[in-house]
Amino acid sequence: MLQIQGFVFNFASENTYIIYNENKNAWLIDPGNMSAQETQAIDNFITENGLHIQKILLTHAHIDHVLGLQWAFDKFKVPVHMHHEDQEVLDMLQASGLRFGMTIAPVKVEVNYVKEGDEMDLDGEKFKIYHVPGHSPGSVVYHNENQKFMISGDVLFEGSIGRTDLYKGNYEQLIEGITKKLFVLDGDTQVFSGHGNPTSIGFEKQYNPFFK
Repeated sequence: MLQIQGFVFNFASENTYIIYNENKNAWLIDPGNMSAQETQAIDNFITENGLHIQKILLTHAHIDHVLGLQWAFDKFKVPVHMHHEDQEVLDMLQASGLRFGMTIAPVKVEVNYVKEGDEMDLDGEKFKIYHVPGHSPGSVVYHNENQKFMISGDVLFEGSIGRTDLYKGNYEQLIEGITKKLFVLDGDTQVFSGHGNPTSIGFEKQYNPFFK
């Protein structure tokens, strides 16, 4: 049985997740830790639970989701998995930081690219990958069908969707991706978003105002 631990980090109240199992094997998703206290909090959780971080996953590469990426890569020495179309977003990190008054060093990490239709495996628990652009060009969703949950990044929120006024955002593309790839899934599927509270596919199909 997989466990999901969430942390709320940085100026954007971004959700960082750790998925782990009874074997203590774990994935770290969207490390947004910014301050020393935030980094200590996630480091303590990993240490106290004896977790072995096997992969670092990015739903996308916007600044608030990658502020702890270099720390995570240096600490755990495992590849970063992301969609190739968000590489340019990651490469813009320094410029993005300046807009928020932050000086950020260039990120130097080993990247493995994922794509639509790929599957990832955590000790037998399989995750399907959906490419759902529109918030960012390389936004992906990681879906575990067996336990009926997904990590959606900034694609779908409780009662909302990701903003589409950022670089290479596309409203129609995002709506279409959610409708055709996510809303066809079991309504009981839990959605763990990049910001805010968890929700479900069924709830969003019925109540999300962007799909009325």
